[in-house]
Amino acid sequence: MLTNKSIVRSTGIISLGTLCSRLLGFIRDIVIARLFGIYVYAQAFVVAFKIPNLFRDLVGEGATNAAFVPVFSEYTVKHTRQEFWELANVVLNLLLIVVGTITILGIIFSGTLVRLIAPGFVLDPYKLAVTIKLTRTIFPYLLLISLTAYAIGILHSLKHFSIPAFAPCLLNISIIVFALMFGERIKGLATGILVGGFLQLLVQIPVLYQKGFRFQFPKRFRHPAAKAIGLLMVPRLFSSAIYQLNNFLDSIFGSLASIVGEGGVAALYFAYRLILFPIGIFSNALSQAILPTLSIQALEDNYDNLKQTLSFALRVTFLVMIPSSIGLMVLSRPIIAALFGGGRFDLYSIETTANVLFFYSIGLFSYGLTKILQSCFFALKDTWTPAKVSFFALIVNIILNVILMFPLKLNGLALATSISGINTCLILFFILKTRLKDFDLKPILSSFLRILIAGLCMGMVCYSLSKNNIALDVSILDRIINLGIPILAGLISYVIFCFIFRVPEIQELWQWLVKRKRN
Repeated sequence: MLTNKSIVRSTGIISLGTLCSRLLGFIRDIVIARLFGIYVYAQAFVVAFKIPNLFRDLVGEGATNAAFVPVFSEYTVKHTRQEFWELANVVLNLLLIVVGTITILGIIFSGTLVRLIAPGFVLDPYKLAVTIKLTRTIFPYLLLISLTAYAIGILHSLKHFSIPAFAPCLLNISIIVFALMFGERIKGLATGILVGGFLQLLVQIPVLYQKGFRFQFPKRFRHPAAKAIGLLMVPRLFSSAIYQLNNFLDSIFGSLASIVGEGGVAALYFAYRLILFPIGIFSNALSQAILPTLSIQALEDNYDNLKQTLSFALRVTFLVMIPSSIGLMVLSRPIIAALFGGGRFDLYSIETTANVLFFYSIGLFSYGLTKILQSCFFALKDTWTPAKVSFFALIVNIILNVILMFPLKLNGLALATSISGINTCLILFFILKTRLKDFDLKPILSSFLRILIAGLCMGMVCYSLSKNNIALDVSILDRIINLGIPILAGLISYVIFCFIFRVPEIQELWQWLVKRKRN
């Protein structure tokens, strides 16, 4: 069983890999932004890439977190390795059949999918045709990434995190290389996605082989544990479909250029990519690292250890996500200008994307907390509750989109997403609190308030040092310096304010670092 120190170590490995991937992802997005701005090809890429990612979450990564890891983790404790690998082969072959079928259907019906997800594109025949062609080309990526997610689920169940953490870097490297090779032709993006998906899968295979995996075509496709995985996946499929539809709502409404303005789909994409940076580096990493532990602790008669692990995860998430949310709000304009400004990414693109980033950032901390709370529900083998809450969030988001997009235009879509995310987080938290009973809220609330005050003080420091004027005629080095000074000052001041307001998590981290240095 993983201790808190082991969880921190595993989280660190995943975070480091995710950091590398996110940094490369930023370079990828900078390349795309400079080549295409927020105009036709950029919008086509965003919509086309979202479609296989929808199914990836449904049958790939989403299934990994909700069903594969809890069941496989239990098998590592209660069954032999031979039984474990027998189950792995049954699940793999079922996955090949399901995802292969979806991939073929996706290629055939790409036109219909694009029209549903970006109805505004119908008014622009050229944009529609480019998006459909790109979608059809990259749809096989779904099969590659689903097999990669399966491999990651197996390795996480066996407490191996390093290779899965760094594999996504290959996708971003591939897209960067091929985009630069092909220039302003969108064919480079399609080729990069397919090659990158293949490389992500390829690097997992030697580790799986080393752990004992041997592919076998099973004599039977039925297995008690495979059925358990299927039962867990059904509500997760429903939940993921709702989550992805919630995500697609921004693209659907953002494609209505006559209401929200031109370039909405791409602006929403670039802004949300920045939101995913702290979520991917920390919250996703932590939720993946604690899921096997929570799954094993959920098997115990009492939930004392599970409560302690959950409390620890929530408090550490506050420590990282609250200042991230405040920092992105305060520095939205200089961040967008420094990262994407230049080439086809003009002043209009910067202003539009920066405003969207501000409103997305309001709900950032709640997105991170939701990842942790969902992992706890998955460990308890309850995938229906997150599904029901996600459905409620979808309804709230639709209503808020319709209400807010007229007065606030594109910013209203981002604000609606933030409000919906905060509601989801609060509902999941109070349901989980009721289920666990005797769940001590005092340390959680205390940490939240102390960290919030420290984060607000940090925000004032960042604001006082930031230069919100946008100038594209300055060098990249000057932009980096103008952005780097408030960020560095914000980080230093945040740590200082955490000590001033006696945030226990930062004090524990400091004591751990001092002790490690002495040893």
